Amino acid sequence: MPGSTLRATGVVTLVAAALLGSAYALGRSLLPDQPGHGTGVTASVNSPRYGDQPPSPADSPEAPSASPTREDRRHSADGGEGPFGSLVSTGSSRVALTFDDGPDPLYTPEVLALLREYNVKATFCVVGENVESHPDLVQQIVAEGHTLCNHSWNHDIDLGTRPPDEIRADLLRTNEAIRAAVPGAPIAYYRQPGGAWTYRVASVCGELGMAPLHWAVDPADWTVPGAAKITATVLTQTAPGAIVLMHDAGGDRAGTVAALRYLLPELMSRFQLEALPTGTT
Repeated sequence: MPGSTLRATGVVTLVAAALLGSAYALGRSLLPDQPGHGTGVTASVNSPRYGDQPPSPADSPEAPSASPTREDRRHSADGGEGPFGSLVSTGSSRVALTFDDGPDPLYTPEVLALLREYNVKATFCVVGENVESHPDLVQQIVAEGHTLCNHSWNHDIDLGTRPPDEIRADLLRTNEAIRAAVPGAPIAYYRQPGGAWTYRVASVCGELGMAPLHWAVDPADWTVPGAAKITATVLTQTAPGAIVLMHDAGGDRAGTVAALRYLLPELMSRFQLEALPTGTT
């Protein structure tokens, strides 16, 4: 059987599995809550689990929003289409894969190995405390031609509601950690944790020379939905110019890594994949 037929068959199987998984989840939601269980992942037991962080309270001083609204777009300052002018498109037909919350000693090397295998460049939105703990992985990310993005010091979803001086100090501290690991590496983007953008945080990152980076496709892999559902969401929602959000840290990312094995060849058959440009090449 030709390779393209096998790949198509595998994708159809994954999509079908995702639909069955959704039906199962719906049925589970009708049952009483069950006691929580661990993921069984021990390799990164001491790593921050950002996916467990609760969302911001609705009555915060400047309520952030993860979803682009018409009002957000009306007040875009830099041509972006996302909240407060943040970028949701590459501006071309190319598609950008982005990975948040790393680097992680278990999952980041696995993601990098798959990207290397398919000669795909991506964008890594790194967390300052993880950069400080694993500078070697940041060096590897840059050495292999990927783009870096500031993702705050410790994934503070409420950062955008804090005073501008606190926001600036957080972003600068993260940039300093990145530059300590990879001196001279450009940091052209900032992504707000949780997509919880506010005017304050978008303004500060702009003042620091970073473009606010949002996304167009979110498979919610941080909720650990499984490889099949991650794959189905990305394949059905990705269009030319899309910025795709995934995670290489912050929790159990085995499903994301497994999904990438199917996603990379399939996406490459449909689109040209790119690392977001830094303005230096």
